[in-house]
Amino acid sequence: MTGSADPAAGPGPGGRAPTVVAVPAALREQLFTPAAWDRLRSVADVTVLEEHTDRDALAAVLPAARILVTAWGTARMDADLLAAAPHLELLAHTGGAVSPYAGEEVFARGIRVTQAGAAMARSVAEVALAFTLALLHRVHRFDHALRGGADWDRAAAAPPRHEILGCPVGVIGASRTGRAYIALARALGARVSVHDPLLTEAEAAELGVRKAALADLLATSRIVAVHAPALPETHHLIGARELALLPDGAGLVNTARSWLVDEEALVAAVRTGRIDAALDVYDAEPLPAGHPLRGLPNVLLTPHQAAATVECRQALGDSTVDEIVRYVTGRPLRHTVDRTALARVE
Repeated sequence: MTGSADPAAGPGPGGRAPTVVAVPAALREQLFTPAAWDRLRSVADVTVLEEHTDRDALAAVLPAARILVTAWGTARMDADLLAAAPHLELLAHTGGAVSPYAGEEVFARGIRVTQAGAAMARSVAEVALAFTLALLHRVHRFDHALRGGADWDRAAAAPPRHEILGCPVGVIGASRTGRAYIALARALGARVSVHDPLLTEAEAAELGVRKAALADLLATSRIVAVHAPALPETHHLIGARELALLPDGAGLVNTARSWLVDEEALVAAVRTGRIDAALDVYDAEPLPAGHPLRGLPNVLLTPHQAAATVECRQALGDSTVDEIVRYVTGRPLRHTVDRTALARVE
């Protein structure tokens, strides 16, 4: 732990806001470039907490804090921790969903909450596009076959392959990431349909997509990419009935949340070989070594790393610092969330 932990309330040296950065060293180096760190320290009297998962360690550095920076794994700010933070005004999360880090009590006390999720959209969308291309060209099937020792002719056997030009692609959820993916897919010539109850016809026209009911989208898409938010009403939005609507040879891409897809139903569907899937998210993470998804030749897997590019991590840090600078200098925040964000399931 470094920096100032002066228990007195109020601004730090030079009028800087007492700020706790509860982010471990390895991740901190990925998130904050030297320029971003210097910018943060220009407005904040920083205390770094390496033991970010340790509730007692966090409580010990909170008494003077006006601002708390959280990361994946930081202890959740509930009533007990808030009691140790009488001067806390802003919780700035370096990721997207804030529900694992901010309890209802945070909003009840009027503490502002901001997050950096918008910075993830491009990176996750690029992985979803990479998955799309891999499924269309059956790259994963060829790789599995060759690595598994299949002879050349057997390895070359695969269902029909397709280009993305003119390909019917369905997107479930016109979220920030969904819109980034739409732009990439359309730039390569895909014909995109979108299911999102909140998407207006005018917005669909602006995006250059066709609005579609879920059943219609599933039945008419060669690739379906899931980008919906993880809300109570979207739990297992894609189940056995929905998977059965996909055409033979179709592919499902999920870089969002496993919450959205019934994993057992998906395993059963891909086991038949009728459809393929590419996944970055799972019900159990880490994915157990004996999980059936690991052994299926028509499934492409990555270990929840879609937002882990160098550029994305630095964009998350830059966004977080920008919000803190805006707050300390009295300017409006760009990425605040209210208590409805707690309904998002992680």
